[in-house]
Order: sequence, then structure tokens, then C-alpha cells
Amino acid sequence: MSYTPLRQPRLADVITERLEAMMLEGSLKPGQRLPPERELAQQFGVSRPSLREAIQKLAARGLLVSRQGGGNFVNDDLNSGYTDPLLEMLTRHEEFHLDLLEFRDAMEGISAYYAALRSTPADKAILIQRFEELNNGFAGKDPAAEAKLDAAFHLSIAEAAHNVLLLHTIRGIFHLLEQSIVDNLAFLFAKPDSRSQLMKQHRALLDAILDGRAEDARSRAHEHLVFVEEGLMEMARAETRAQRALRRAQGSVTSA
Repeated sequence: MSYTPLRQPRLADVITERLEAMMLEGSLKPGQRLPPERELAQQFGVSRPSLREAIQKLAARGLLVSRQGGGNFVNDDLNSGYTDPLLEMLTRHEEFHLDLLEFRDAMEGISAYYAALRSTPADKAILIQRFEELNNGFAGKDPAAEAKLDAAFHLSIAEAAHNVLLLHTIRGIFHLLEQSIVDNLAFLFAKPDSRSQLMKQHRALLDAILDGRAEDARSRAHEHLVFVEEGLMEMARAETRAQRALRRAQGSVTSA
């Protein structure tokens, strides 16, 4: 019986795969600068020529970009998976915001579920930090700034789920997510006690994840988004009533 000879993988290929895996799992983020070659070679325990070859491969694939005198960076374009013109239009048409909430309900519910099952102590520390930043941030005074903290909290849940497809799907719509939250908060903050309700929902979601209660975490994510959706629907109904009243008023003036 003859056997096919085993091929020893080239060291540069092994380094390439390691760096790609770090990008997929979120350890290396779009726009992040890689450590200097000497430091990175020491961390991996490899020679600088092998590391340099791996970096060149990743640059050829469009995953890394080199800046003169500035080192090597993860390509920013990896953060823009949902930037075609159709999806950009979604940010300008309020009637599609409910569609985005339904999509978030599906994605963030399953992210919360897996985060409760898989989050590491390091993940939990980041989740707590993001929650505290949101809780102690702008206290409802700046919806745009608070939306960034809100979106960062939800993205940290996706990172803690340890599913690369979930992570990159949610990261890909991050700019849509931020804009959606800005619009939602601008309306919700006009209602008494709405921010305290939102923070209670975020706290309940965080606690379920930290305690490893997967189904409860999914339910808390769903309840949070249902609250936001109901608020938007209430706003839409109020606008419809206002438009009807305006038309009636204009009709009365015209007939007079």
C-alpha cells in the first residue's frame, strides 16, 4: 500500500491563516494597526522574513494596507459589507426602519443566546464596560452620542457570541444600526421615563448573559426591540393623525 506524502505547510501560510482567523473573530478590527514586524514576529515565535511574506499575501488579498512610515493596517473596507446604494437609501427612508428592527430582533436575539452560552471572562468584562459607558454617558441629552454607546453595547454582545458570521453581519450594518438608534432615541427620549426603561432592559439583557441564561437573554433582547418598535409605531400613528388634522384644517380654510 502506498501513501500520499504529507506536505509540511509553509510557515508563511500558517502565519497568514492565523492573521486571517484573528480578523474573522474580531481580534483584529478594521482600521486597526498591526504591531511592528519585530514585535509581531516575537509574539508568533517566527522569523521576520516569514512574517513579512504573510503580510504581503494579506496585502495582495486586500486584507491589509501599508501606509508609508505608518506600518500595516487592517483594511477599513472590511467594516463596510453593507454599503451599496440600496442599503444607503434605507437610512433616508423612515418607513423601512421597522424592517431593520425586525432584522435586529432576529440577529441580536441569537447573538444574546450564544453570548450567554459562550462568553468568556474577558468578554463579560467588556460587556460590563460597554454597559457602564452607556449607563453613565449622556443621560438622554444627546441622542446621537448615546446611540454610538448603545450600538457599541449591542456589538459587544455579537462579539461575545463567538460566531464570525453573526459578528460580521451585525458589524456590516453598524452604520445603519447607529442611525436607526439615533432616530429611535430622539423620539423615545421625548417620552417621560423612557430612558430609564431602556436602561432597565439593557441591564436585564446584560444580567441574563452574565448569568448564562441563554433563552432568557434571547427573550430580553426581543422584549427590548419590541418596546422600541411599539414606540416607533406609536410615533407613526401620531404623525398620521397630525397630517389628517392638518388636511382637514386646510380644507376648512379653502371652503371658507
